[in-house]
Amino acid sequence: MSLLELLLIAIGLSMDSFAVSLTSGSLQCINHKKGLKIALVFALFQAVMPVLGWLLGTTFRDMMERIDHWVAFSLLFIIGLKMIIEAIKVNPEERQFNINKNYVLIMLAIATTIDAFVVGISFGFLNVSILKASIIIGVVTFIISYGGICLGKLNRFIKPRTAELIGGLVLIIIGLKILIEHNNLM
Repeated sequence: MSLLELLLIAIGLSMDSFAVSLTSGSLQCINHKKGLKIALVFALFQAVMPVLGWLLGTTFRDMMERIDHWVAFSLLFIIGLKMIIEAIKVNPEERQFNINKNYVLIMLAIATTIDAFVVGISFGFLNVSILKASIIIGVVTFIISYGGICLGKLNRFIKPRTAELIGGLVLIIIGLKILIEHNNLM
């Protein structure tokens, strides 16, 4: 998998964290230090979850070789579609939470990284360098999450709903690319 593909996946995966950060920045009083903490927690969870998924994926890789591209496509498509549906159905203002409480921050970090776990499973099937992917995902998530908090404070930038829509579309497009590339190799 190329660096560009990993960056696009990282951006797509970080859109949930971005949406939460953007909403938090616009709805709550978050100082610079708290913003860095929130971004770091999101980044750490986002970096660890693909590793856990990769461990599961590599365990079953030999059994799945004939359909691994379909599994990767299906997982990315389902996650992307889920993000799009949630962006359309759930109003960000209805997602009231107090991210200043540690247990809320941890729960949000887990909730926004389930898709990273699933993508990690597909990385195991595709023989992706998990250390490289995990670092890229973590760094991108940190930057995007912190940026979301700062932009949320301005209350003038991209809406959380739009961020989730874009993230979902990116994941679906990458899934389609994996499927097309595999079928072209055969």
